[in-house]
Amino acid sequence: MKTVRRYNNLFDALYGMLDNEVWMSHTTGGAIPAINITDSEQQYELEFAVPGMTKEDFGIQIDTNDNLVVSTEKTVQPTEGKRYLRQGFRTSAFRQSIVMPDDVNREKISARVENGILYIVLPKLKPEVVKPEVRTIGIA
Repeated sequence: MKTVRRYNNLFDALYGMLDNEVWMSHTTGGAIPAINITDSEQQYELEFAVPGMTKEDFGIQIDTNDNLVVSTEKTVQPTEGKRYLRQGFRTSAFRQSIVMPDDVNREKISARVENGILYIVLPKLKPEVVKPEVRTIGIA
């Protein structure tokens, strides 16, 4: 049985992926796109470099282990009448899982593709402020 590790924040989760065994268990497919990750008070933002892809090319979901899974598979059809001497980008596919930190509001995750970049915004939950309650304790 695989142990699921929980992380306090996205940085800790991604830092753990630098270990090859962990990274490879979270990534499959061909070329992995370059990724930027930012952390602000309100959100985490992931930016994947995906030139030539559109929103229809992606699948983004939260799996049963509470990982954010980003996947794509795109096959470029050869243009009729062209004779290719080399075709280096016929198929592009990848699947990457990222362990989400506990402070992500899973109901408000959003994504968009713009100028060859896939942006995924993971809004943070607002911390709850618990005010101490005044209570009288009875003596038995």
